[in-house]
Amino acid sequence: MRAIRRFSVRPVLPEPLTGLGTLVNNLRWAWHPETQDVFEAVDPQLWRSTGGDPVKLLGEVPAARLDELANDNAFLRRLELAVADLDSYVTEDRWFQTAGGSPLDAVAYFSPEFGITHVLPQYSGGLGILAGDHLKAASDLAVPLIGVGLLYRHGYFAQSLNAEGWQQERYPLVDPDGLPISLLRDGDAPATVTLNLPGNRELHAQIWVAQVGRVPLLMLDSDIEENEPSEREVTDRLYGGSTEHRLLQELLLGVGGVRAVRTYCRITGHAAPEVFHTNEGHAGFLGIERIRELAADKDLDFDTALEVNRGGTVFTTHTPVPAGIDRFPVELIQQHFSPDVFGPEVPVDRILELGAEDFEGGDPALFNMAIMGLRLAQRANGVSKLHGVVSRGMFAGLWPSFDSIDVPITSITNGVHAPTWVAREVHDLTYANYTADGDSVFEGLDKTTDAQIWETKRLLRQRFIDDTRARVRQSWINRGASEAELGWVDSILDPDVLTMGFARRVPSYKRLTLMLRDPERLKALLLHPERPVQIVIAGKAHPHDEGGKKLIQEMVRFADDPEVRHRIVFVPDYDIALAQPMYPGTDVWLNNPLRPYEACGTSGMKAALNGGLNLSIRDGWWDEWYDDEFGWAIPSAEGIEDTDRRDDLEAHALYDLIEKQVAPRFYDGDVPTRWIEMLRHTIKELGPKVLATRMVKDYVEQLYVPAAKSSRSLNSTYDGARELAAWKHKVRAAWPQIRVDHVELQGLGDVPQLGTTVGIRAFAALGDLAPSDICVEVLHGRVDANDEITDPVRATLSQAETYEGNRHRYEGELKLDRTGPFGYTVRVVPNHPALASVAELGLAAGPSDPDDPSTPDLPAGSEF
Repeated sequence: MRAIRRFSVRPVLPEPLTGLGTLVNNLRWAWHPETQDVFEAVDPQLWRSTGGDPVKLLGEVPAARLDELANDNAFLRRLELAVADLDSYVTEDRWFQTAGGSPLDAVAYFSPEFGITHVLPQYSGGLGILAGDHLKAASDLAVPLIGVGLLYRHGYFAQSLNAEGWQQERYPLVDPDGLPISLLRDGDAPATVTLNLPGNRELHAQIWVAQVGRVPLLMLDSDIEENEPSEREVTDRLYGGSTEHRLLQELLLGVGGVRAVRTYCRITGHAAPEVFHTNEGHAGFLGIERIRELAADKDLDFDTALEVNRGGTVFTTHTPVPAGIDRFPVELIQQHFSPDVFGPEVPVDRILELGAEDFEGGDPALFNMAIMGLRLAQRANGVSKLHGVVSRGMFAGLWPSFDSIDVPITSITNGVHAPTWVAREVHDLTYANYTADGDSVFEGLDKTTDAQIWETKRLLRQRFIDDTRARVRQSWINRGASEAELGWVDSILDPDVLTMGFARRVPSYKRLTLMLRDPERLKALLLHPERPVQIVIAGKAHPHDEGGKKLIQEMVRFADDPEVRHRIVFVPDYDIALAQPMYPGTDVWLNNPLRPYEACGTSGMKAALNGGLNLSIRDGWWDEWYDDEFGWAIPSAEGIEDTDRRDDLEAHALYDLIEKQVAPRFYDGDVPTRWIEMLRHTIKELGPKVLATRMVKDYVEQLYVPAAKSSRSLNSTYDGARELAAWKHKVRAAWPQIRVDHVELQGLGDVPQLGTTVGIRAFAALGDLAPSDICVEVLHGRVDANDEITDPVRATLSQAETYEGNRHRYEGELKLDRTGPFGYTVRVVPNHPALASVAELGLAAGPSDPDDPSTPDLPAGSEF
């Protein structure tokens, strides 16, 4: 008989063991080996069989064993020390209190997924793992962060293969009572938030709290009795369902998330956040809710409330292609934000303006979540330097008066949380010290011999191979094989063979099957008699991505070949539990995306911290920090439009690198000195750069603190926000009158020479604006064949004289600091102390067209 409801019953711990409950309920155990040791000591065999899940462990350990531990003085002392260490971790001053803190009371960090531990399956891939590492690093630094997400009752999906190698999806039920989380209570009742929906419906959600070290993670759950069946299913699974289902999830995350934060702060006394950070556009509706709050509670008009919201909002885009952005039919947005549903405080037409694709090539019938995110945030960033460039180009249509270089999207390169991803053996070998300042000091690496390093890597290879063999055996059983025909699995892979890893999501641009372009050449590399290579591959395709599933099937069919199946394997169900032994157990991490479509790609960072070398297309973070001592760069054929030819060229470059450089260096002697030199250099020089603590420090210093300052100045009395909104309205209305009439150089000479300083004068008409409302800039630098200024240098010209008709002369100096083709131009841009960028309004007035007969005697810009 099928149960109508299920729940987990937790044990009552003997009083001396209550500290175990304290340790379980703080997810710091997920990255703290010493706490894991305490759980393992409870019952080593049960700890392994539960997959390192402390909730399951305590739920299954026999009562007699608990009674035994309650009288074990050695264990109780160990438990006491672990609890005291956790208490010190969550209360002591760390980097934020000593270096990074003021002014910043709290940050609310919204993401649709969080990858904290495999025990809490609320993630699908890199976005969620990055969000989890962000929370962990913020905790390590004591940055006052509140995470906000959803609790999906079926998570993402568990992946398996059928007999033909086709991906199968299964959605196991996630029981909150069996997770290391707790229900937020308001008095005796669960705390809830409520959203109105069309058709007089309501969406209710309760709030679960996962304590991630010092950081609370709030997760909204709609599977409660107050909801009708359709509303209970809103948080059923990650990235699933119809278009309206996805919209409801994003409404709950954004609108409901803000309400959950308010509820949590009221109940617990946590400082109210003054900065709201949306990790991708899925949570963008949080800005609409904050505007509604200000309109309803502070009686602010829409424009003033918009400025208050923008000042304290940070938006991070992870998307390198427009197809990766959520877009909803305008009619659907109108229904859910109509006055009788969302409330009368926020006009629905103003909401539609925020997400409108009102630029060249945009679709007026669609509402774009990333566009709304950019318009609701004063500060935005990509996740690597190259991705910043890509994002500025992709969203340049929002700032049509500016070149893409001026688009106000900066970049902060992602990082990874070393205590989560670095194997304990590597930590011990390198004497890595994760300090209270968030730094990793690999102080012992130079004291470690090459032989010790090599033996440690072999040990980690063997452990990974053992784990892989168990997974491959289970995969074949799931595909219909019998135990009797799987003897060969015991001999797949070899701990003395060069081991490469490739694991990631499987969209087409990541090119899972690039290595299969020439199957015979790949086989030759795998089966080389003296320098063989073995490859372990993992990755999930989105359930609706038939193309991605075909790529997986192609790879699986190649790996099924008895000739090579001991050298190449596909391991299903890539998750944190698989990744943690994989990164330390591989020697080379392979990544071959279509450049420049990899936003960052942090898997190679995790491998590097474990002494793995990277073999990658120069995309994402690898483009930024590539060094030939960290690995190898696969030459990119970017620019070749024939995709088949491009794939062939890059695949053969990959084969050549493996055959002629990577494998010979790995097999150069019993202890390959040159290889180990690269490994040492990678850990010491690249390691500190790729840390999530470095990333979070960058967010605090470059985005959070400036946003907090803006938020405070605009929130104090709201007069600043009112003035800023009125000023923007005035500037937009007056801008058509702004023009640069005339530009001239003085002292140029007949032959411009390097080092010469020349005077520049510009005459500008300001219409109805005052000189304080604008700034006149000169941009200069080397020019290309199309007279475009590359990498321009900016300088501000000073007001020198005023004429009738609100015309003004501006002056400055221009230093000829480079040889070759040199060009300059002048522009007028809005100027206000509350602007984060000169491009914020998207307005700029430059020189007139030199070919226009109405242009003054001299052209406004020149090239020489």
